[in-house]
Amino acid sequence: MGKISKKTLKKVLFRTQTTQFGHNYERMQSLSLTYDFIPAIEELYKDKPKEQKVHALQRYLEYFNTHPIAIPFILGICAAIEETTDEDQKDSVTNIKTGLMGPFAGLGDSMLNLTWFPIAGSIGASLCVDNGSLVGPLVMFLLINLLYWPLKYFGLFKGYEKGMALIAEDGKGGGLKIFDRLGNFASVLGVVVVGGLITSTVKVSTGIQIASGEGVIALQDQLNNVMPCLLPVLVTAACFLILKKGKGKNSVWVILGLLVICIILSVLGILA
Repeated sequence: MGKISKKTLKKVLFRTQTTQFGHNYERMQSLSLTYDFIPAIEELYKDKPKEQKVHALQRYLEYFNTHPIAIPFILGICAAIEETTDEDQKDSVTNIKTGLMGPFAGLGDSMLNLTWFPIAGSIGASLCVDNGSLVGPLVMFLLINLLYWPLKYFGLFKGYEKGMALIAEDGKGGGLKIFDRLGNFASVLGVVVVGGLITSTVKVSTGIQIASGEGVIALQDQLNNVMPCLLPVLVTAACFLILKKGKGKNSVWVILGLLVICIILSVLGILA
């Protein structure tokens, strides 16, 4: 370790848990970011004039907004740069954290909020959808945090240890390619999990029967022989397309509409 001790970095890590508490619509996460980084600033500037310390804190009070899980990583890089640059070069810290907040916001939203979070929620829901067991929410909580905490820990300490070398390769940002590969892996995993959950969770069957001579043919039996779970897949695809068209803002109407349609079709004998 360098000038900043491991104990101090752990304080920064635990403070990042409160990141969203100081969220505001003027500078977004700047207050939380400053609070998170105070232990590092205190250690770096303990023997320096108060004016320099104030100026250092002001660097983190500027507008900042990214995915909360990416904040430890960015702060780790900032800590390394704060430690290794002269006071007249500290403006580079602002440039770097401003430059990183956008890409990491996109990575965090796509890989965590829109991929891992739904996967964990779907697995948890599948465990309690039939009997209301409390195991489902607990599993969801554990799955989320068993990924989030290692990401935070690794991000902060590796960010501090490697500095800009962790995200740059010959100045071309080649180190970020690993996040592209992780994003592709997460997308594939999400598709597989959601596909499996459709067949086990979505229950749709038709009660239509077709007369054939002296007997009848159950349409659902024929569908099961040709393509099992065809109706659940079609219903899920329709809901997805409607939600996508409405950008998710019509989710309540989709749920209510689906309930009404299912009731009507059940009364008419189309759904069993």
